This record gives sequence, C-alpha cells and structure tokens, in this order.
Amino acid sequence: MKINWNFIKFGALLLVVTGLYAFSSVRNKHKKIDKIEIEFVGDQNLYMTQETVNKLLIQNSGDLKNLPKEDIVLNTIEKAIEANEMVKKAQVYLTVNGDLVAKVIQRKPIGRVEGVAKFYIDEDGKRMPFSKYHSARVPIITGIVTNKSTEGVYEILTYINSDEFLRKNIIGVHITEEQKYQLKFRMENFVVDLGHVDELEKKFSNFKAFYTKANKDKTLNDYNRVSLEFNNQVVCTKI
Repeated sequence: MKINWNFIKFGALLLVVTGLYAFSSVRNKHKKIDKIEIEFVGDQNLYMTQETVNKLLIQNSGDLKNLPKEDIVLNTIEKAIEANEMVKKAQVYLTVNGDLVAKVIQRKPIGRVEGVAKFYIDEDGKRMPFSKYHSARVPIITGIVTNKSTEGVYEILTYINSDEFLRKNIIGVHITEEQKYQLKFRMENFVVDLGHVDELEKKFSNFKAFYTKANKDKTLNDYNRVSLEFNNQVVCTKI
C-alpha cells in the first residue's frame, strides 16, 4: 500500500499548530495585567478624574495588575465604573498586549438648579450632582423647583440646545408657577415670558422673528419683557 506522505505531513503540521495555539492560549490566560488605561470619551470637561476611576476599580476588584487575565470579569468592572454618579456609560476591554482599557462617557449637564436643593439636570432629564472638579456653564434654573416643573425645564433646555441662537443667548430659566416658565437672556433686564411648554417651536419661531426685526430697527433695547403666552402673538413691554 502506497503511503500518502503529504497527508501525514499535513496531519503533523495540524497537530503542531493546534499545540502551539493551545499553549499560547493557556499562557495568555495566565498572563497578568500589564497596564491600566483610562480614557474619557466625548466632552472634555472632566467632572471626575482618572484617579477617581482607579479608586473605583481598586475598591471593587483590588489591584487589577496582580490578577491574571482569565480572572478579569469585564462586565463587573464596567458596572463598578457606571455606579459613579458622574458616569453615563463605561466600556472595558483587554488588549492583545495585556493592557486593560476603560473608556468612560460622562454624563452631560444642560441646566443648573439653584435652590434649596442644588443639582444639574443632565441630557437625559435626570438629576446629576455637582462636581468638585469642574463647574458647567449652563443655564441657571430658579423658582418653584419640583419634579413636575423640572420635567418642563428639561423639555425647554432640550429645545434650546437644538437651536444655535437660543443656546447662545438664553442664560436662565425661572419657574414662576408649577408649569409656567420665564427665560432670561444675556441682554440685561431682558425677560421672555414663555408660559407653558406647549407649542415651543411656534413660540420660539415667533420670538426669533420679533428679535430679528427689533434688532434690525435698533429698538431691541426699548423692551424689557416679551410675552409668548398668547396664541401666535408676541406682546412686548417697553422699559
């Protein structure tokens, strides 16, 4: 019987490759973490530090550099980081070089509530505590602050942030009643009575039309209050 040496060579090569892969896999699993990298993604205004994230990791998992890669539970580490009130999302993974990388997305404040309770409203409409590392430059929220009224504030701020003109000019929202709002502009003593949060697009469209005309006519400084509360009308009060 003729021996098929090519088949035997291929089988031997396959065994060698399989053995090397198995050896490499076992060795890789037992390899300890070489370095930990923490990267903040997106907004560079840091409401927490790398040291804060490192402390979270140590508190929940000990010194990760002393752990073999096979003992690392990435999901557990991600949840530990996300437990911090400044964190929106965390992604943790291991590199082929044995480094552990944590990518952290921070929560983003869009309004700052100043009252008995002080806190931010974030881009998801949730309460966010102040940070000792950075103070966000966002509109100041004052007045009758309740859970219901902050829902309206969130709706207003979300709309404002979608419009470049409004985002640049509105510096505050005052809650005059449970669901009635007043806007403070950069112009000194210039106030806009928004009323309820219904039909925001129409109200702001009417206001921008008024603002553009008054600015062109150089009469903008003649007014200190503009009301958008009435249907499809802009009612102005002179100084």
